[in-house]
Amino acid sequence: MTQTLFELDVLRSFSTGVALGSFARAADRLGRSTSAVSAQLKKLEAQAGTPLTRKSGRGLALTDAGETLLAYAHRLLALNDEAAAALQGAKLQGWVRLGLSEDFGEALLPSVLGRFARAHPQLRVEACVARSAVLRERMAQGQLDLALAWDMGEAPVSLHAERIARLPLQWIVAADPAVTAEAAWRRERERPAGARRTASREPLPLVLLDAPCALRAAVIAALDRAGQPWRHSFSSGSLAALWAATAAGLGLTVRMPLGVPAALRAMPRAALGLPALPPAWLTLYAAEAEPDAPVRALGVLLREALAPVAGAQSM
Repeated sequence: MTQTLFELDVLRSFSTGVALGSFARAADRLGRSTSAVSAQLKKLEAQAGTPLTRKSGRGLALTDAGETLLAYAHRLLALNDEAAAALQGAKLQGWVRLGLSEDFGEALLPSVLGRFARAHPQLRVEACVARSAVLRERMAQGQLDLALAWDMGEAPVSLHAERIARLPLQWIVAADPAVTAEAAWRRERERPAGARRTASREPLPLVLLDAPCALRAAVIAALDRAGQPWRHSFSSGSLAALWAATAAGLGLTVRMPLGVPAALRAMPRAALGLPALPPAWLTLYAAEAEPDAPVRALGVLLREALAPVAGAQSM
């Protein structure tokens, strides 16, 4: 059986076309004709034995096979560029401005930065840990090179975005079963309707980030559609403060299944009698469609660190 050998030049055209949302724009960026890039894509699909892209409105979208190949293409291209730099005696230098949502500050940053520093000791990373909306704003203003954030569908199309995983939102409660506002609300829910203190359902105590927040809006909209009364029991601009308030039993919060502290636990919505929530996208944003070598190198490490999460949690 003949072994399939993907050409890096073809993979670069494929990667650039996906990043720009058009293979015609990729041809302009790479200094090739549109017909040449189109021929490269046909060759790549022939080697893969399956379509890699599909029509999506006026643009294009990746098939499952295309998403798989794109992940490998990023790694192969980054490794090729790293090898070329090493052979030329030019180590990567400079700095990368990285933005991370608060969920990843403790769970992801130490391991990724450690690997990055060992592989590229002359590169410097400037990290910004903030809310997703703030990170996208700083990306749009040219203040960040790379950002890992949550996307509820509000991301501007001007940013070069790669969706890593589609993750479920979860209702999060305190692990401590002590008597709290949240525990009291659950006990009241479990009582027979005739024995409840009021004819209407008890308001759900919520612990959420301050507005504006797309996740906050999605949670409130889902509760309103289901006719579930709710009240704000705590709000803050800090995720750490939300974790603390939830652990103290002030109410329930909603997050993705990443970086949840040990003092908290996810509660199935069916057990709470609460509505289903929309999923969220874990998205990697880049300032440029074809970033320079330092940014690509850090992007590869981020994708590799998130691969287990994407494989286990994506729906």
